[in-house]
Amino acid sequence: MKILVVGSGGREHALAWKLAQSPRVQRVYVAPGNGGTALDNRLKNFPSSDPRVLAAFVEREKIGLTVVGPDAALAGGIVDYFQSLNLRIFGPTKAAAELEWSKDFAKSFMQRHGIPTSPYKTFTDAARAHVHVDAEFAARPMMPVVVKADGLAAGKGVVVAVDADEAHRAIDRWLPADAPGARLVVEGFLEGEEASFFVICDGRTGLPFATAQDHKRLLDGDLGPNTGGMGAYSPAPVVTPDVHARVMHQIVKPTLAGMAAEGRPYTGFLYVGLMIDAQGQPRVVEFNARMGDPETQAIVLRMKSDLLPVLEGALNAKLDLVEIEWDRRTALTVVLAAGGYPDAPRKRDAIEGLPKHDDDDSVVFHAGTALVDGRIVSDGGRVLSVTALGDSVRMAQKRAYALAETISFTGMQFRRDIGWRAAARR
Repeated sequence: MKILVVGSGGREHALAWKLAQSPRVQRVYVAPGNGGTALDNRLKNFPSSDPRVLAAFVEREKIGLTVVGPDAALAGGIVDYFQSLNLRIFGPTKAAAELEWSKDFAKSFMQRHGIPTSPYKTFTDAARAHVHVDAEFAARPMMPVVVKADGLAAGKGVVVAVDADEAHRAIDRWLPADAPGARLVVEGFLEGEEASFFVICDGRTGLPFATAQDHKRLLDGDLGPNTGGMGAYSPAPVVTPDVHARVMHQIVKPTLAGMAAEGRPYTGFLYVGLMIDAQGQPRVVEFNARMGDPETQAIVLRMKSDLLPVLEGALNAKLDLVEIEWDRRTALTVVLAAGGYPDAPRKRDAIEGLPKHDDDDSVVFHAGTALVDGRIVSDGGRVLSVTALGDSVRMAQKRAYALAETISFTGMQFRRDIGWRAAARR
């Protein structure tokens, strides 16, 4: 079988890398791919992101399955378009993916179906949003308020405002007077520890993937601005067997049932962003309609099963017959980011020290890279995801950071404390 993976980031490199290991796969194309997928002789880049161009390519090359990575492609309706041409594609439809691309829809959906989350209000009028924020801080002056842009924002559309001034600035940025139709959501703050819970869905059944925990802030100690993710590890110790059961019973099952009841059956990867309180009660922070980045990089390194039959089980509505085997070890990913990220990342810096081959316990997945005149250069904010396995969190940290130290490019920055929460638990 030939497979097409749509996207260019570390998530897509990881998915393509894993699918290429299947004995049933002849070739994996990545569209548009990156420098790392260009160098891997098991993969081949196709230079387009246009759904019509991709569909024609799939028909011409007789590609048996397309797997969609990025949120923007799902929100744009690529799955609907491919399905209209009877082309096999894995991912939620545009209507189902609204769980991610509209924060307002997701919150109202959870409210309708009794799924635990924080209280919220949606605003299209900035003046009303400002009044609401002032009232929230007056009532609970020591509690932050969460302000979210309604649409897709590449992980940067959230402000956890510790004071009213910070909340007002977010409102002015995301609800300007010259942007008719813009919306934002103001939520109550959830206390606890975050975790990422991944499920593969076939429209009625949810099969849990491995759990993970990522680090959104740019700097050590969870300081600095939010990013798309500076590192991750899997599994997440905070997701105990009891918490896992609660997530499946209280969140995943009613979500799939509710989406089906509303005429939006959900097939694809579902990312449930959780906040787990001191009593082990999980609440939904957000839904994503795809795998996370950089969590995917850690998760696929732990996955011992062939990914292709799992995707086919979801497409054939037979996930109840599928089992997944996981490596018991911890996988940890450290993101090497460009200088100036997240606001103004540098590009076209030559990257030195990349390993010539993967080994059994570590892989460098590419994200923001390009192959220019035979050399790998930086081409985005999050450049590389250095991922390693270890018998403990500390061993995985040691291996990942030792590998990261061998790589260099101008302005390279990375956090040195990925996995600190899990390490502190052991």
